Amino acid sequence: MDFNEYLLRQQKRVDEALDRLLPPEEKYPSSLHKAMRYSVFSGGKRLRPVLAIAAYEAVGGEGDHVLPYACALELIHTYSLIHDDLPAMDNDDYRRGRPTSHRMFGEGLAILAGDALLTEAFSLMTRPEFTTGLGDEVVLRVVHELSRAAGIQGMVGGQVVDLESEGKTVEFATVEWIHTHKTGALIVSAVRIGARLGGAGEETLAALTRYAEGVGLAFQITDDILNVEGEERHLGKRVGTDRQRGKGTYPAVIGIERSKDTARTLLKEAVEALDMFGHNADPLREIARFILERRS
Repeated sequence: MDFNEYLLRQQKRVDEALDRLLPPEEKYPSSLHKAMRYSVFSGGKRLRPVLAIAAYEAVGGEGDHVLPYACALELIHTYSLIHDDLPAMDNDDYRRGRPTSHRMFGEGLAILAGDALLTEAFSLMTRPEFTTGLGDEVVLRVVHELSRAAGIQGMVGGQVVDLESEGKTVEFATVEWIHTHKTGALIVSAVRIGARLGGAGEETLAALTRYAEGVGLAFQITDDILNVEGEERHLGKRVGTDRQRGKGTYPAVIGIERSKDTARTLLKEAVEALDMFGHNADPLREIARFILERRS
């Protein structure tokens, strides 16, 4: 398959849906909607929505039932980036080559734009027009899945431990915990949500979960590596910031080469978890390769 063509097609599909589903800038209060849209449409890879769509297709899902849920994943991811960039967190001036939200709109509005994106995600997932035909149990499971991944058992919990670990000597187990919660949880949730919406059985869901766990951890490890070896023109943000802040990362704890070996092993095992699937899962296989080779 031509993965680049697939990725561009799905990114365009998600972007068009996000444009339809988010309030227009002109709607009152326009300052909030401008800030929301500024960060959502800042050029992200849409990895989490594409993973949800690919998992949905891998188990035989058809149509657009998955699309609002894919968009919800992107809204939550974007909210987390807005808050991560704040002076109280990572204090970053640039994201994806553009000034961060708080630099453009001020800290107060940036915080509120993040809050709005988080709550809008759950509004999307529970709109009656998007839940019709899915079944109440499936919708409840999906909403529960995402709320856990975004909250204290996932992204927020991981961010707390990340903050508390800055400037300290941390053990490997702590770094792994941060990565699997702060980054990995939402990626795992994306795959599981797509699979559930596509009608996956327990065996299929378990295999896709193994895939997603490997992909989620490998994604953050490659992010750590790029913060050391990446180029600012590709990343759209400063490099070397993890070391400056004393963050617990894979390169800091086990070194660059072992980090690269670990990422390769995780992605190999992730692809092997898809052995029970046919060509419908090829996009998932290609996403694993994309993560290994990415430069931004």
